[in-house]
Amino acid sequence: MKVKVFLIGFNEEEANVVKEALNGLSVFEVPEYCRDWIVGDVVEKAGTLSGSCYWHLRKFVIMHGVDNETLKDAIKTVRSLDLGRIIFATTTQTSLTWKLEDLLDELMAEDEYFQALRWAREQGARKKGPFLDLEKG
Repeated sequence: MKVKVFLIGFNEEEANVVKEALNGLSVFEVPEYCRDWIVGDVVEKAGTLSGSCYWHLRKFVIMHGVDNETLKDAIKTVRSLDLGRIIFATTTQTSLTWKLEDLLDELMAEDEYFQALRWAREQGARKKGPFLDLEKG
């Protein structure tokens, strides 16, 4: 299976920088008219997509058919570009059956959950915030 990388939420300059940085991978911008498409159809029709991916307030890099090493390298490369907060994801058998907009909503919810979890762990480690101190007792 050939690796495909899909961009959503990047302006033209940012999308071009990502495409250049991920040289060797097939990178596609997903235009707004695809928001109601099934993710599997977006993957299948990637080569025919036309238009800007700059329609969503959040930035997404969604990868399909990627192995772990390529995934890690791609994330590291894109993060090094310092383009702001980006949500990274890979397709799954389940997500390929969802509407794109539903997948993006799910990815944003997961991102918010993990951000809150990270914040809570940091606060707990510093013993700050609204946490019970079970060590005192």
